[in-house]
Order: sequence, then structure tokens, then C-alpha cells
Amino acid sequence: MKKTIKRTFRVSKYVIYKETLVDYKEHFWSFLGAFFGIGLIAFIQSHSLAQTENIFLIGSFGASSVLIYGAIQSPLAQPRNLVGGHVLSALVGVTIYQIVPDIIWLSAPLAVAFSIVLMQYTKTLHPPGGATALIAVSSTGKIPELGYWYVISPVLSGCIILLLVALLFNNITSNRSYPTHSRFIRLLRKKHAHAHKMKK
Repeated sequence: MKKTIKRTFRVSKYVIYKETLVDYKEHFWSFLGAFFGIGLIAFIQSHSLAQTENIFLIGSFGASSVLIYGAIQSPLAQPRNLVGGHVLSALVGVTIYQIVPDIIWLSAPLAVAFSIVLMQYTKTLHPPGGATALIAVSSTGKIPELGYWYVISPVLSGCIILLLVALLFNNITSNRSYPTHSRFIRLLRKKHAHAHKMKK
């Protein structure tokens, strides 16, 4: 019994230590990734789409940035989850809005609930996807007018921009690797190590 308590205490101490450890380099790359990812989408909206009044930056991208730049090892932050979660949730949200556009107390919970189940079923669970579905049914103005174009732009196009920036900034240093368990990243690192040996 004493051994179990001591072991639990040691594990708890280690977890608390790891969770409260400040890694300035990690925070720096998280900051840069989020800044450039969101900044690029905002730049495109403010400079290229201002005249057409199209929406390119949606709130759920902020939540995605927390995951794909700040918690890159999380299963919920992987590319499949980022793109699949948002796109499927957007499809659900637009479909629900087409069926019950004027009953917000029904369309909002239906959109979020169905998007969660669909993400679970397809193994693309990405929490900000729920917000993407909710935006489709609860927004006023331009977004409802987009219909299924909402799935393509801003959702899919924005996800691709966030992902490309994540692939760049999350793999600049050897301490960060994104996506996890990726053949592409392993191959990239092998080539880099081989090139480094050749220089020596």
C-alpha cells in the first residue's frame, strides 16, 4: 500500500512538473506559427476579399491554432483531424441550416451534436469543428448566403493555410515534429541527417 502511494505521489509530482515547466523555445515557435497562420488568413481577407465582402477568417480557426501550434502532439491536432473535422462539421452545419434555417434552438444543437458524432465516426475529432458547425447555423449576413460554398471557402481553404504554416513552423527545430508518426517527417529528417553527414 505504501509503495503504491509513494509511486502515485512520484508520478503526480512529475506530471505537475511537466505541466508547469516553462519552455520558452516551445512558446516562441507556437507564437510564430499562430501569428503567421491566422495573420495570413486575415491578410487575404482584408486585402483580397474586402470588395466582395466574402468571409475568410472564422472564429473556430483561433481554437484550431491553439491545438496545431500549441499542442502539436495531441491526436486532436493532427492534419486528418484539422481538415476532416472542420470540413465535415461545415457540411453538417450547412445541411442543418438548409433544413431548419429559422429555428435556432433546434438547428444549433443539431448541428453541433451531429458534427461531433460524424467526427467520432470518421476518427477526425477536432473540437473547433463544433464551432464551425455552429457558425454555419447561427451567423447572420454573408455566411448563410454562401450555402455549401462555406465548406470550400472559408473552411477548407483556411484549414489548408493553417496546415501548411503548421508543417513549416512545427518542423523547423529537431525538438518539434508535426504530424506525429508521419512517414513524411521521418523521411525529411533522414535526408537532413544524411546531408549533415555528407558535409562533415
